[in-house]
Amino acid sequence: MEFKEIIYEKRGEVTLIQFNRPEVFNCIGPRTHKELVQAWDSFRADESAKVAVITGSGDKAFSSGGDLKAGAEVVPTTPSELAAHNRGERPGILGPSRWTDIYKPIIAAVNGVAYAGGLEWACFADIRIAEEHATFGVTCRRWNIGLADGGTQRLPRIIGFGRAMELIITGRVIDAEEARRIGLVTEVVPKGKSLEKAMELAEFICGLPQPAIHTDKEAAVRGFGLPLQEGLRIEAECFNRLLTSPEIMEGAKRFVERDHPDRQKNGSSVTPGIRRG
Repeated sequence: MEFKEIIYEKRGEVTLIQFNRPEVFNCIGPRTHKELVQAWDSFRADESAKVAVITGSGDKAFSSGGDLKAGAEVVPTTPSELAAHNRGERPGILGPSRWTDIYKPIIAAVNGVAYAGGLEWACFADIRIAEEHATFGVTCRRWNIGLADGGTQRLPRIIGFGRAMELIITGRVIDAEEARRIGLVTEVVPKGKSLEKAMELAEFICGLPQPAIHTDKEAAVRGFGLPLQEGLRIEAECFNRLLTSPEIMEGAKRFVERDHPDRQKNGSSVTPGIRRG
């Protein structure tokens, strides 16, 4: 499929997936849905792609959510499709939002409004960087439209149940600074700088050994909300799988020999915030 409503771009080891309908605030219609499914499937399968960055085109919107003018085209309507969707056999309404097995890091560069399904796509990421003019909200509340792309599940996991319920029930819109205070975003940057900052962070992550990032993300995603004993079992399963990779032996060898990034001859450190001696 030729991409027309998103941009899919490889920038070295970083993959950029960009909503590309700025004239309608990057809302997601039927074609956008199909393109997103293909894009995320390609990223997941591409062994050379280490980190994904998702953002919107223009300077007004990350994404305003579903294209309501498309109406029934974006939702299942037949009994068989509804049943398949209920069973989890469909990727989502606005793209593959129900996928939970992408264990590579994902960063959202929120460059404007992230409303309804757009907020849900921001929550699809592991890390969110927002521009100072960005706003977030379950604005579909006023139209009696429910969240269908992970918002009721991911938002409480990110900011806590109480805060999430207030936003979900009221539809209140929050600005970037409040989003940072409640933990929805990790950093607020000037207008026009979120993609640059996200790419910088993505490239840093690409420079780290990847297998342990994947197994740790998998353990965190699969274990979240489960009883501690089951979460620890999943963690052990993921860690023990990592033991078969040559990278872990190489990493241990470099540590023992004091040959690692935070012990450079010029005294510099790679790990953000680390203090030595």
